[in-house]
Amino acid sequence: FDSLPPAHYKETMNTILVWMQQSETKLSMPQVAIDEYEIMEQRLREFKALQSSLQEQQKGLTYLSKTVEDLSRKAPAEVSQSYQSEVEVVLGRWKKLSAQLAEHCQKLEERMTKLQRFQNDTRTLKKWMAEVDAFLKEEWPALGDSEALEKQLEQC
Repeated sequence: FDSLPPAHYKETMNTILVWMQQSETKLSMPQVAIDEYEIMEQRLREFKALQSSLQEQQKGLTYLSKTVEDLSRKAPAEVSQSYQSEVEVVLGRWKKLSAQLAEHCQKLEERMTKLQRFQNDTRTLKKWMAEVDAFLKEEWPALGDSEALEKQLEQC
């Protein structure tokens, strides 16, 4: 019995595997072009919540690694190797998931910054176009009024 992990090990392993599967599914959803800042904010909040959940699950992963380490001292080599392989696969998926999540957050934050800048530039341009339109619709000064013509030329 010393060569078998405690029941809590299997429970923790199953919990982490289910969590990773759900997280991988969320991250594998196709990235669509989003042009609404609010939707991007919502998506970023979801990613941040997933990162927080990742940190919470870290305790379970540490427990699994430590249990397998302890088990490798007591168990026969083939049993120990089997559990070590299992944990290594989980650790590999964990690292990949963590990296993907960080990359998704970074890309989304960059896109949000670009979208915000674009929206600000668009507002500025629209305001300027409205001012130009109002200027062009103004009544032209009489031909003899050189002072008014000079002022309008300066505005142009």
